[in-house]
Amino acid sequence: MDILFNMRAFVCVAETGSFTAAAARLDLTTSYVSRAVATLETHLRTRLLHRTTRRIALTEAGQRYLMRCEQILGYIEEAEAEASDAHARPAGTLKVHAMTGIGQHYLIDAAADYNAKYPDVSFDLTLANRTTDILDEGYDISVVIARELPDSGFISKQLGKTYSVLCAAPGYIDKHGFARQPADLGKHRCLRLVNSVMSLDKWLLDGPDGEELVTVSQTPFQVNTADAMSVALKAGMGIGALPIYAALQSLQDGSLVRVLPNHTLFPLGVFALYPSRQYLDAKTRTWVEFLRDYMPQRLAADESRLLACSTQLMG
Repeated sequence: MDILFNMRAFVCVAETGSFTAAAARLDLTTSYVSRAVATLETHLRTRLLHRTTRRIALTEAGQRYLMRCEQILGYIEEAEAEASDAHARPAGTLKVHAMTGIGQHYLIDAAADYNAKYPDVSFDLTLANRTTDILDEGYDISVVIARELPDSGFISKQLGKTYSVLCAAPGYIDKHGFARQPADLGKHRCLRLVNSVMSLDKWLLDGPDGEELVTVSQTPFQVNTADAMSVALKAGMGIGALPIYAALQSLQDGSLVRVLPNHTLFPLGVFALYPSRQYLDAKTRTWVEFLRDYMPQRLAADESRLLACSTQLMG
């Protein structure tokens, strides 16, 4: 039994005062509407309407039930309107996961710019250096960096590309000298940035002569976040790899210098992951569209700043 339909039929009969008029409003036959109300009365074991050949009237139970039906159907209409509006108008809480570095250096500013455009959207941002199960953990979207994405069944959009560079403190370079070529790294104290996207003991450097694999052996320190690695490098502990976004400020203010400035390593894509393309609500859809425009611009600007630092160093 479709109880919601039967409730609508009953309300319509009560409002119009006639099975015939209710049938016309619902675009159904009179017998179909009459049967729906009779089925509802059988289900409730209560008479809702007094019927005569000339008119119908609500029973006392029918009057009480009509009030409840109108409330329930009103709630349903509100819920349907709210759900439909979510597809059309960005509003509500956007629950976002992002890897720590990319989140701290890009997504917080991105959220501020997005929120200025869509003030009815609030952010619940979780930063964690791991991939996440979007569905199980209830995220609308996850922003990750990776060489390539596993086949997860989620929708993915590439937002750009980035890479890492080797850095050290000027004091460390004064004491231990520059590495002139990748093979020289074997003579230096190399710090490891350990997370789900970076190799633990091998660095594949890409330079003018192609790729060269370096085994990292002397390792007095390892850590799992780029910002912590930056602190260790500025303390003079050795040479380490930093993503562009984590290296820039220190390279610009001189607290770090770039090592092997013609080489890069750990090329990574920046991806947005979300559960489904179908019936995507407005806040998620517009956030993805915003990031697809915002992130390439920010990544390109940071790469230009990095190249300017490297040019000054080589000059």
